[in-house]
Amino acid sequence: MTAQAPHPMTPQDCLVAIMVAVSASDENIRTAELVKIQSAVNMLPVFASYDIDRINRISQVVFDLFEQEDGLDALFGLIRDNLPERLFETAYALACDVAAADGSLAETELRLLEEIRYELNVDRLHAAAIERGARARHVV
Repeated sequence: MTAQAPHPMTPQDCLVAIMVAVSASDENIRTAELVKIQSAVNMLPVFASYDIDRINRISQVVFDLFEQEDGLDALFGLIRDNLPERLFETAYALACDVAAADGSLAETELRLLEEIRYELNVDRLHAAAIERGARARHVV
């Protein structure tokens, strides 16, 4: 059985899926990470017309995929199919913000960020700037 959304994923769904994936990657979804996801969806212009009720559905898709052997590959396939290239760096920035939200980066989060960078073809120099910005925003 494959986990599929009842409707195609919107670009905003893809952004939410990436944030949820980073939060869930260490098998410990922290409150700070959930607050960061909620805050991004509530505040960023890219989410202006987003139906916030979709967050739970998209989260469940991510959780279902993570239970499958090739679930991460399937997730990246969905994201590549539904996220416009112009939002690739946005997706990476949101992923970095969620990873940094709790003040520490688990090895699994770092590996997933590396995979996101690779899968979305985010230039290494741009990625370093995005990472630096996330680090600066989340210094304790």
